[in-house]
Amino acid sequence: MKVRYLIGLGYCVPVALSVLSAGIVGFNVNTVKNEQQKLDTGVKIEREIADLHRQIEIFSKTTRGYLMEPTPSTLADIRDVQNEIESHLTELDGLIRFDEQRQNLQEAEEAFAALKTLNLELIRIAQTQGSEAGITAWKTQDGFAEAQAVAQVLNDLEDQEHEIVNGSAETTDAAVNSLLTMVIGSTFLAVLLSAGFGVWIISRIATRIQDAANTIASSSSEIATTIEEEDRTASQQAASVNETTTTMNQLGSSARQSTEQAEAAANAAQQALEAAEGGNQAVEETLSSMSTLKQKVGAIAEQILQLSEQTNQIGSISQLVSDLANQTNMLALNASVEAVRAGEHGKGFAVVAGEIRKLADQSKQSAEKIGGLVAEIQNAINSTVMVTDEGTKTVDSGMEITEKTAESFNHITEAVNNVVMNNQQISLNIHQQASGIQQVLEAMNTLNQGAKETAAGISQTRAGTEQLNTVTQDLKHLV
Repeated sequence: MKVRYLIGLGYCVPVALSVLSAGIVGFNVNTVKNEQQKLDTGVKIEREIADLHRQIEIFSKTTRGYLMEPTPSTLADIRDVQNEIESHLTELDGLIRFDEQRQNLQEAEEAFAALKTLNLELIRIAQTQGSEAGITAWKTQDGFAEAQAVAQVLNDLEDQEHEIVNGSAETTDAAVNSLLTMVIGSTFLAVLLSAGFGVWIISRIATRIQDAANTIASSSSEIATTIEEEDRTASQQAASVNETTTTMNQLGSSARQSTEQAEAAANAAQQALEAAEGGNQAVEETLSSMSTLKQKVGAIAEQILQLSEQTNQIGSISQLVSDLANQTNMLALNASVEAVRAGEHGKGFAVVAGEIRKLADQSKQSAEKIGGLVAEIQNAINSTVMVTDEGTKTVDSGMEITEKTAESFNHITEAVNNVVMNNQQISLNIHQQASGIQQVLEAMNTLNQGAKETAAGISQTRAGTEQLNTVTQDLKHLV
């Protein structure tokens, strides 16, 4: 497999993991958003129900106050409270999402209609027959029981909404936990696989380059030995040049062939040098890619730190809610004391104060739960920061290995450059040998023996040159 394919394979795995992680994270974020909308709607419904409780109680108390002391202002207050109750019922009708809740709301509307009819009848009796007749009618027709019936239906509706809100909260928590788990897991897995593939790719490249370097070194040694033998043989041929011109011409032809082969070897070595330089450039590009990956891991770490700061802000808001609940609880306690002092007229206010204390306690408990969740999220963020640091260290290690590979390519380039220079020197020496052969005279027997040795040396040179050509092609395909 070529180097560029190995590098491409190393990038494909983390990219695929990143795309998959982004899809799952987007799904969880959408789930959290939907459940948060449900929670907001549930909070609005609970608020409207609480307001209805208060308005129903005020409606009943104002009606009783009018029966005891009928005044125009009290009658105007009754109308205002009645309109307020009807407005809250209309608002609830637009917020409610489930059929069972809508059925309870319809029962509440019917119970309020009955209570309104009763109160209007009592007001009519008080207006026509006097306050005593109105009070007697209220006791006879049990107006308090009608008000309690409306309150009971509203309590059932509030319990149902509370269960729905709790379910949405649990779903939101599960989605948030899944989101955090996916972010941490995908980051760790991407870093781990990237580091593993990087080490594997670098190992494959280093092994193949090392094999090529060993082959080049061996071929160069063989060429050097062969040329040394040719030099010794040429010295022997110099003594027999004067014996025969024909033999010297043959030797000259052989020398020219050796020169051409040496030039071909030099060209092949030059190509090997260019291939090694291309490999060095590829390693530099790999080093640049590892640096980019390190920057991306650093960017992830910065985003996690921002998330930690936002979590701290949530904790501060939770503490503020807890403090507000404590203050509300104290105010409710003071209101209860004042209601006790007011005696019979303060009982309704005492009930309101008790409900406020309950709401304050629930707000405080919710704030404490939020504080606990914020602490857990902070711990998870700290773990993510540690994993990101480990990923950064792994990238640094990969960069060090890549730098070592670059140094190895530099050494190979220097070695191949030396081979080019040696081959050029060999070509020059063979030219000089050809000129010297023409000036050498030697006996026929010595010349024939030298010619055989020269032919054998040329064969070895040809084999070494062919091996160099093969290695050069391998380096070319490798890069």
